[in-house]
Amino acid sequence: MNAIKNNIFAGITAAIVALPLALAFGVASGAGAIAGLYGAIILGFFAAFFGGTSTQISGPTGPMTVITATAIATFPNDLSSVMSIILLSGLIQISFGIVGIGKWIKYIPYPVISGFMSGVGLIIIILQINPFLGVESQSSVIMTLSEIFNTLKNIDYDSFLVASITLAIMFFTPKVISNKIPTALIALVFVTFLSFYLGLQIDKIGEIPMGLPEVIMPFSFDLSKLDTILTLAITLALLGSIDSLLTSLVADSMTKTKHNSKKELIAQGIGNSLCSFVGAIPGAGATMRTVININSGGTSKVSGMVHSITLLLIVLLLAPLASQIPLAVLSGILIKVGFDILDYRFIKILPQVKRQDLLIMITVFLLTVFVDLIMAVGVGITIASILAVYQVSKNTKIKTQRAQTSFDIDLDSKKIEVIKINGSLFFGTASVLDKKIEKLKDVKYVILDLKSVFYLDISAIFMIEDLIEKLRDKNIKTIFVLKYAHRRAISKVDINKKFKDSKLYHNIDEAINFTQELELKNA
Repeated sequence: MNAIKNNIFAGITAAIVALPLALAFGVASGAGAIAGLYGAIILGFFAAFFGGTSTQISGPTGPMTVITATAIATFPNDLSSVMSIILLSGLIQISFGIVGIGKWIKYIPYPVISGFMSGVGLIIIILQINPFLGVESQSSVIMTLSEIFNTLKNIDYDSFLVASITLAIMFFTPKVISNKIPTALIALVFVTFLSFYLGLQIDKIGEIPMGLPEVIMPFSFDLSKLDTILTLAITLALLGSIDSLLTSLVADSMTKTKHNSKKELIAQGIGNSLCSFVGAIPGAGATMRTVININSGGTSKVSGMVHSITLLLIVLLLAPLASQIPLAVLSGILIKVGFDILDYRFIKILPQVKRQDLLIMITVFLLTVFVDLIMAVGVGITIASILAVYQVSKNTKIKTQRAQTSFDIDLDSKKIEVIKINGSLFFGTASVLDKKIEKLKDVKYVILDLKSVFYLDISAIFMIEDLIEKLRDKNIKTIFVLKYAHRRAISKVDINKKFKDSKLYHNIDEAINFTQELELKNA
């Protein structure tokens, strides 16, 4: 019974924290405050109900809001196309869960995640400069920065005052208070009432419809827009999946449990797909709300569902009050969120990190802020992969030596070269072996000793096939020393029978003995 009470209390607490953020993310996306609220309600409920992380709280997040804002800017006054993007992103997430792509998220290098998260944090901060100053917001970072001098000339000082007070509360509320009452809620309530009391004429959220939302039917869009829709949908799906699974890892470390990544991605996909039918913005597992849920006593899916039900009751009962919240208050809250997203853990050690990691982090950071989020992650992973391949290839040792034989015949024209490989033989190291072969002179037999190779990929196998042909043209016979596993792998792909005339042995002695027997037979 206590567990149920704790989960109900934790869910209500998480809802109180989620309320101002859902409103703020909804407004920041361009879809409106109600879209943010229903995103938190629908995604939060279904992700908790079907999810694989029992304590996770889901809802609109910074990265997802940035991409949603891009979609809305790309398709102005075209709600159906935007909701089609959200529906597709949800379906893609479901497919990610079904095929088990979640297990690969952990292989994304930390500098990529750091650069991406810090980039998203800076995007949110920059895009909130205009609302903070009471000026109409721009849809892109570059436009916001290029118009900054005009923005400063047109400051609305009432909005600036309200936003500054909000930001001060967000940053400087003592922990004794913030541990009991979320600072975002304190700022939302206090500054809204202050602006009302002072009679400030500043922009507000505006009317929030009471009652349940109208159903929208996505997939009504011009097919010529399909490439853009798919690109944005894939971006949302990837970011939502990464965001959610990273939060799942945080929850695991706090609760000493292990999440089910397949179930989590399917649940996130179901929630985001359903958001598209009511005009809500998508989201993901939210780290801060999940941490608060756990610290408040949340231990099961009940807390996540209670969080959503609480938000629904607030919409149904308190919508008129929420409509009076100034936009400047939300901008102050979001700027603090942007600062919270910055990866201080990595930033603090920038002078000490390796140059390769710094290169990856800065590249991803700059591409995230000024170019494209999905390109940033793709380029970061590519650079990290190339550097990783380079490091692995450096650790692969290829030694060449003449075989020791007991021939009682003239060996000057019958020399045996043993090439021993230690490490991985793959696309990153195969070219080194090719160079070694090119340097061979006065050789009749080449023994490739691959017994100490622990990884052999298809690129290396094809390259070895080409080497066999080269050596055969020079009248040099190729002999292999292989593990049984590598022998099976080669036989499966040897459709052109390139290895047919090459001898395959399990140890080096057998290979050398074969050359001796052959030479004695031909002597």
